[in-house]
Amino acid sequence: MALLCHKASVDRTLTHAAIRFKVMFGPRFIKLFGPQHGFSTDVQDNMVETDHVVHPYFNIPVYSLYSETRIPTDEMLEDIDQIFVDLQDVGCRIYTYIYTLTHLLDKCAGKGIQVIVLDRPNPINGIDIEGNLVEQEFVSFVGLYPLPIRHVMTIGEVALMHQKLWAKEKAKLEVIKMKHWKREMYFEDTGLPWFLPSPNLAKPESTITFPATVFFEGTLLSEGRGTSQPLEIVGHPKIEPYSFFEKHLNQSIRDSKLEGFVLRPITFLPTFQKHGNTVCGGFQIHVTNRKTFRPWRVGQFVMRELYHFLGDDFKWKNPPYEYNYTQKPIDVINGTDKIRNWIEQNESVEVPNGFEILTDYKKQFDEVKVY
Repeated sequence: MALLCHKASVDRTLTHAAIRFKVMFGPRFIKLFGPQHGFSTDVQDNMVETDHVVHPYFNIPVYSLYSETRIPTDEMLEDIDQIFVDLQDVGCRIYTYIYTLTHLLDKCAGKGIQVIVLDRPNPINGIDIEGNLVEQEFVSFVGLYPLPIRHVMTIGEVALMHQKLWAKEKAKLEVIKMKHWKREMYFEDTGLPWFLPSPNLAKPESTITFPATVFFEGTLLSEGRGTSQPLEIVGHPKIEPYSFFEKHLNQSIRDSKLEGFVLRPITFLPTFQKHGNTVCGGFQIHVTNRKTFRPWRVGQFVMRELYHFLGDDFKWKNPPYEYNYTQKPIDVINGTDKIRNWIEQNESVEVPNGFEILTDYKKQFDEVKVY
């Protein structure tokens, strides 16, 4: 028996799942697995791999599924008949934990190993679908399947959709449903404590802005890593935020018809990563109405405005990104090059509706949802 988990795999009593398993299953509990950022959730960045170790307390192997491989090897799965999965996802296509799970399902299918998903809430609700689908040309470890940016599924529902639509061979899958979760809930509505599912999502509010700010990973602008507000702020050393907001951005927001948020001009000093130890000007996204806030649209709108404002100082990040060594990281993150082309060339301030073609996806989702 094994467990795939991370730091946020904690129950209502604040006890970690691995401790529960040690008590419940004793010597039958023989292996641990960790996703990106590691079992301990202490590794900061993309393509920073985690080593395989023997855990000093549990005295069993901890295998990293973000290492020289993202797919478990035959050796890793030896002597396992069941593997439990307890991962807090964030409801965004670009977050890699759902693909760690689907890789595991594919590998276990050929071995007859049962995969049991202990379901957890989608922290940004299970209703508001948003964003474009991944195009086949841009499939990657941040977009393996034709999902929108906000896919509205729990991690258990992602597993069920994988089995229904994408798996070449069916796995022995069981999803243990949550009690009392409702699709309209944000994480704060659950009454559960929040634990970091990755190092830069220290509070549930950050998951709401994540589908807006994560795109800046594909640029040389800071998305706030190295500050106390990562993935809630964006900026660059060449931005003077107050004058830009007053002279241009404030009116552009009105013209865009986007609602439910305020962009607050700020300066900040990243202590590491992009522009480390250099003062940046930028903006913090404050969500004022979660019902009308559309993070994917806001992120693309802000990207477009900063692209044209910064001119030659705006740079797209070069490959590699998430093990894609050839395509532009922004296209990998977006799952298409059409959005980058719109940012670079389009004169319209409104994010085109044509990027969101979601009718078929909504039908697929309706067939697998369990809440």
